[in-house]
Amino acid sequence: MRHYSTAKKISIGIRREQKNRWERRVPLIPEHVERLVNEYGAKVYIQPSTKRVIPDSKYQQHGAFVHEDLSMCDVILGVKEVPLRELIPHKNYLFFSHTHKGQPYNMTMLKEILDKGIRLMDYELLTNENGRRLVQFSRFAGYAEGMIDGLHVLGQRLLALGYGTPFLSIGMSHLYRNLSDARLDVTRSGQVIADEGLPKRLGPMSFIVTGDGNVSRGALHVFKCLPFERVTPDELAALSTSTSFDNHKVYLCQVKPQDYIVGKDGSSFKMDRYLSHPEEYKSVFAEKIAPYARFILNGIFWDERYPRLMTLDETREMALENRMRLLTLADVSCDIHGSFEFMSKASTIDKPWYMYDPIEQKEHHDLESRGIQIMSIDNLPTEMPLEASEYFSEALLPFVTEMAKGNFSHPVLERATICKQGQLVPRFKKLEPVIEKHSKPVQPPRVHTQKKILLLGSGFVAKPLVDYLLRHDHNIVTIATNNQEEGVHLSEHRLRAPVVPLDVSNDTELLSLIENHDIVVSFVPATLHPVVAQKCIQAKKHLVTASYISPKMKEFDAQCKHLGLTFLNEIGLDPGIDHLTAMQVFDETKHHGGRILGFTSWCGGLPAPEASNNPFGYKFSWSPKGVLLAGLNSALYRQDSKEIRIDGKDLLKSAVPVDIFKGYSFEGLPNRDSLQYISQYQLDKDIPTMFRGTLRYKGYSQLMHQFAQCGFLSQDPTKHKTWQSFVQQLKPSPELQQAIHFLGMHNEPMDGNTVLDAFCALLQKKLVYSKSERDMVAMHHEFIIDHGHKKEKLSSTLIQYGTPGGYSAMAKTVGLPAAICTQMLLDGDIKRTGVLAPMTRDIYEPTIKKLAKEGIQFIETKTLL
Repeated sequence: MRHYSTAKKISIGIRREQKNRWERRVPLIPEHVERLVNEYGAKVYIQPSTKRVIPDSKYQQHGAFVHEDLSMCDVILGVKEVPLRELIPHKNYLFFSHTHKGQPYNMTMLKEILDKGIRLMDYELLTNENGRRLVQFSRFAGYAEGMIDGLHVLGQRLLALGYGTPFLSIGMSHLYRNLSDARLDVTRSGQVIADEGLPKRLGPMSFIVTGDGNVSRGALHVFKCLPFERVTPDELAALSTSTSFDNHKVYLCQVKPQDYIVGKDGSSFKMDRYLSHPEEYKSVFAEKIAPYARFILNGIFWDERYPRLMTLDETREMALENRMRLLTLADVSCDIHGSFEFMSKASTIDKPWYMYDPIEQKEHHDLESRGIQIMSIDNLPTEMPLEASEYFSEALLPFVTEMAKGNFSHPVLERATICKQGQLVPRFKKLEPVIEKHSKPVQPPRVHTQKKILLLGSGFVAKPLVDYLLRHDHNIVTIATNNQEEGVHLSEHRLRAPVVPLDVSNDTELLSLIENHDIVVSFVPATLHPVVAQKCIQAKKHLVTASYISPKMKEFDAQCKHLGLTFLNEIGLDPGIDHLTAMQVFDETKHHGGRILGFTSWCGGLPAPEASNNPFGYKFSWSPKGVLLAGLNSALYRQDSKEIRIDGKDLLKSAVPVDIFKGYSFEGLPNRDSLQYISQYQLDKDIPTMFRGTLRYKGYSQLMHQFAQCGFLSQDPTKHKTWQSFVQQLKPSPELQQAIHFLGMHNEPMDGNTVLDAFCALLQKKLVYSKSERDMVAMHHEFIIDHGHKKEKLSSTLIQYGTPGGYSAMAKTVGLPAAICTQMLLDGDIKRTGVLAPMTRDIYEPTIKKLAKEGIQFIETKTLL
């Protein structure tokens, strides 16, 4: 059916892509070009291209004209940016321009577009009224490509060993127009195997495919084009020594966890138990499966909780004992040092394989030498652009149709418009100063000067870190966050602080983010740090956090040292500044022959005294849950050579007065296990006093204990809908009743699944800072030092206030130490590798000096004892 009228017919041009040699996608496929021509009377011109995924002739067959000059076109479509010299004045362009966020490297192009009176529309801005993107290239799993590329490199490996095989006729995935064509080629190679056979001297060609998920299904979709016979894992050993095997086919063994995972106590495999308690199991893959494999395609995505299929030691032992038959590992999962510990890096489309010598435990690139060939391409999906183009074209066609009808005022096209007739549209007027600043040609930054920092999280402590790092002109800080509004506020639209979405649970996106940066600062919840750390290991990037070193984090120490990486943790306030200043005194004392007899450390984040105007003497600028649960932790410390243990239920009752300065009315609680720091601080194991505690204003602990006694910290589900119904069952003390009244509980709903969650929500609503109020950080150390001829008490105190409208004290004392050490790592000033806390002179000394320049410094007093 034809829809066009007698009005002027719109002509549409499709550009030849030039940004990089792998860009073979197209915005419109020929079938959709034909619809535009036949149904809407459009003329479609396409620039000739010899690398486009769809040939010029195909477009011609569907009604397009192949023409180098697109100056006759009204609308010009492309995929990536257009070279400046090829921008044609007064045309309508639609492509991924990468300009609407003020990207400095494309402001020269945008200036040229404005000067030439071009209307620019961007695919990323083709959205519905809710802002959801309507046109984008689909994602393809790439799993089938893993098997195709694996067979391709296997053919090369066999040739290097002196065997010509039909596998040599299988190309890399990117050489095929689509998956069907690739499978046809594999089928043809399979026919040659069936007719002529593989060299008998190779023995049975056993292909192992791990797993039974999407990866294995994609791989088998290709593998089944070969003549094959399935064998079970129990049949592999006999097959490997058989002299009656059939060399006119290959052998497939698909293995699942139950085939190679066994209980450490000899118990049988149970999937549910394995998933919940993997530490109870071990892998026998290196004994039962690997010695009989010629080719392994690994489709199991691994994390550190689970046993590896093959460790470095197991692989070396197999090679030393001459039990290694494995020629090629195609690791589609691409988990660096993961299921196969010797898989140490990703390969590339250009260089799809590398070799690993298991005896020398070294990588090399000599196919004719000893070793395992590894194919571990981590961007397999880019190899087949045809399906992606088909998906994209289907989504784009309705909007090209509107342009073909001359309807450029369609709301989707209006939203996609950045500029027209030489002017930025109103919502992009904000780009004018950016264009002015960056309208000169921007040269690509020199690799050795530009530093790219990835900040994960955009919480309240992040701003001092971002601001400090951006003082250095060569730094770019990418803010990755799941809260776009928070991220934009943190970025302040600074060009060197782009904001991107963050989903830590998306392994592929997280790894891609990390790979594109030089260092990672993780301000996400501490429980997620091991996930981030694993990706940093894969990408070989340094990591900085302000959180305690967890057991899971500590497990990365050996890998970090092996890879030359630094994972610096505990570099905030507490932990962080406390370590820096304590270690400085400890080391100085030892240097002068003294001995530490006692160490007491207090720290608290509090309202400034004038802002402590509620029954708690406390306010929150973040979630209260961590603070409340900390009041239920058990504690262990040593006082005057006596070890004291306090159960969690009694912690809030153990508060004692803390006299630092007469102007403050502090009390303190012991903070978890203080004794673990004796070894970390390298103090005498029999030190008489070792105590770390938390500061609060007097009265807080007793009041919070009463709340705990009345069930406000319960993590059990609650049936109450309002606080009034919950409070009615209580018999509160006068102090508690006053606090309940202050919180307005009689008029508030219970918003939460548990009492604790609802209490947290209420506190976060009621105990907040006003715009004119400030917070305070107090840290106080007391050292008892024996100098031999005298004993003294050294007191070291930090009092830091926040600035209304500026940094909070907590943000400054957490964000700046992390920022300073991040910059030191970027500058190469921290050379120590492994999973670290800032407890060595090469880290704490320069950090203390830099903090002093930021106004964070301690006041010291000494008293003879």
